[in-house]
Amino acid sequence: MANVLGYNSVSSSSRDHVLLTETMHVKDKWLPERLPLFGEPILDWSYANYRQRFLRCASLVVLGVILSAGYFQYGRWHSCPSPPLVFKDVAPMPPEALQRTWAAYSPYYPTAHYESPPDDCVITQVNLLQRHGARYPTGGQTTRIQAPLQKLRGVRTYANASFDFLRYFEWDLGVSDMISLGIQQTFESGIEHYTRYRHLFSSGHLPFVRASGSRRVIKSAAIWADGISYASNDMYHPETSVILPEVDGANNTLDDSMCPNAHSLNKVPKTWRDAFAPTIATRFNEAAPGADLNAKDIVNLMPLCAFETLFHRATSPFCNLFTFEESEAHEYYDDLSRYYKTGPGNPLGPIQGVGYVNELLARLTSKPVQDHTQTNSTLDSSPDTFPLNRTFYADFSHDNQMVAIYSALGLFQRVDGRAPSAEEMNPGRRWRISRMTPFSARMVVEKLTCDGRSDEQREYVRILVNDAVQPLTFCGAGADGVCALDDFVESQAYARGNGNGDWAKCFESD
Repeated sequence: MANVLGYNSVSSSSRDHVLLTETMHVKDKWLPERLPLFGEPILDWSYANYRQRFLRCASLVVLGVILSAGYFQYGRWHSCPSPPLVFKDVAPMPPEALQRTWAAYSPYYPTAHYESPPDDCVITQVNLLQRHGARYPTGGQTTRIQAPLQKLRGVRTYANASFDFLRYFEWDLGVSDMISLGIQQTFESGIEHYTRYRHLFSSGHLPFVRASGSRRVIKSAAIWADGISYASNDMYHPETSVILPEVDGANNTLDDSMCPNAHSLNKVPKTWRDAFAPTIATRFNEAAPGADLNAKDIVNLMPLCAFETLFHRATSPFCNLFTFEESEAHEYYDDLSRYYKTGPGNPLGPIQGVGYVNELLARLTSKPVQDHTQTNSTLDSSPDTFPLNRTFYADFSHDNQMVAIYSALGLFQRVDGRAPSAEEMNPGRRWRISRMTPFSARMVVEKLTCDGRSDEQREYVRILVNDAVQPLTFCGAGADGVCALDDFVESQAYARGNGNGDWAKCFESD
């Protein structure tokens, strides 16, 4: 299968065009040349000797000696493969409860134990939507973090010993690309999905894989496929068949970049920020006289706890500068920010997920895509670049786009319909980004064939987000989360109606 870069103008389907590159076999590209010895630093990525080394490790596993395919940084060890949980095997690490206050920067964890479908149902198709693995801060995040950091480091004398480490602190984080944890998370995801859904795999039915066009997303798709290969004893080798470019003018259902008029609505998040962050800023300014931090500086600095910890695999000293309650408050700030960015709190949030939902409906029903929003009509009309006869589809994306897709589908809504506000922080809230889009988050839509449920209906669906079955009450699902396929399609009226006019609002001039 040729790797495809798809471009499709948003204004006219007549300008659709497809750029075909040379065949790109992405398997094995992102694993280390060899497994490091204890205490060795990470080596440059290479795959010349990967297969020989990796099969040696697999042989040891078969013999019953569970060895760790570890990645090492600063002499710290972790196990791979292992269950996709937060770091129980590494010390010293923050408590899991703290890691889960990091919102979109939380390490992946299953929010529920995976439950097999009801006994009368068989899974016949899987649609996986997965976020890239853990990464460095983006360029914009780096700038925002370093601004308050420089203020703190410019202080000559700290009045609190907890800040003394700043005298010797050196910034060693990269920009945007995946870190070793992200590679581990994604590789383990491939193993998990093959183990769980192996009955859907055959030489004639390999997963159809697509990725949005940023490096970390493309890399995630490749590493996930390597996990499939490893788990299947090198029997199956999925390839990334389509890469959707993240450039102006390219239609992309896996990135939130196609609605020019969509902007984050900051009123509610800023109100909450100004309720909890000033007291932290006051404490910091007392500990670091002359730093003159404000509330904005505080919320920009706090994610450094997560980024430092995940990269070094040990608790960052920045984590100790904040109380657990302050971390919870910052988590809620992030939850609000996502709700009013591409979530239902933004009038132009859910529309950005409509194209993907219509592609999902096409796969579930084996009918051509019906959409006039983000989809690339050239790619989606071709059986080579959008087949309708596969049993497993895997798409790799970003957290903001996944939030838009959840919103378009109608997931994670409050029963009473109320939006989260700056007046309260409900600890039992459903809208919690750490449970929705942590690093390596995944949504799985299972298509089922069920016997004995109805004389007319035999095809059903259920949706899981990070292994938690979603309550699809909007299409009549019961406690098992299963609803009839026809009812599910009917429930997606917003997507089938191309956003009911919202797509045009993305391009209207004032």
